[in-house]
Amino acid sequence: MLTIILIATTVVVSWQAFERPALLQRLILWPPAIDKSRQFDRLLTHGFIHADWSHLLFNMITLYFFGRVVERVMTQVIGPVGYLLFYLSAIVVAILPTYMQHRHDARYSSLGASGGVSAVLFASIMLDPWMWIMVPLPVPGFLYAIGYVAYSFWKDRQGGGNVNHSAHLSGAAYGVMFMLLMEPGVLQSFLQRLMNPRFL
Repeated sequence: MLTIILIATTVVVSWQAFERPALLQRLILWPPAIDKSRQFDRLLTHGFIHADWSHLLFNMITLYFFGRVVERVMTQVIGPVGYLLFYLSAIVVAILPTYMQHRHDARYSSLGASGGVSAVLFASIMLDPWMWIMVPLPVPGFLYAIGYVAYSFWKDRQGGGNVNHSAHLSGAAYGVMFMLLMEPGVLQSFLQRLMNPRFL
């Protein structure tokens, strides 16, 4: 249920930001607003707005498929609030390396749920690497994750735009580390599952 609520909230806020440029400018991560105006909320709010509908759709489809798995497990271990805090903290943690790199660059801005979504994706892969998803052909989760990282790395090297592809990589690392700290036995379970393919 929390995953659906997060998706619905992100869709509504992104849609409103598409319609109201002033709202987008208030929520986007823009370093001078944080350094000079102390608008630290932008470290989180940028994760609820997107560049366009395709950017939003890509992130929300990924969150839908993988978030439900992570939500179910985390709710059992650390409760629903723990899952919510994991997602929200992932948005913040994933953007910090880029923010520190560009904190004095008034020309830089960033938006998108990529950091949080990437953390959820890789947390899910740690739980079930052979979970199959349709994109639109059936693909095992761990291959989707590899493609996700490769695409993010390629786009990050290209540069340009407000989509922070390096946050995908930071979010992925955060998702894996969070799972291992929450449940250290996940690593052994992941390796065992990975070596035992589950086909459709």
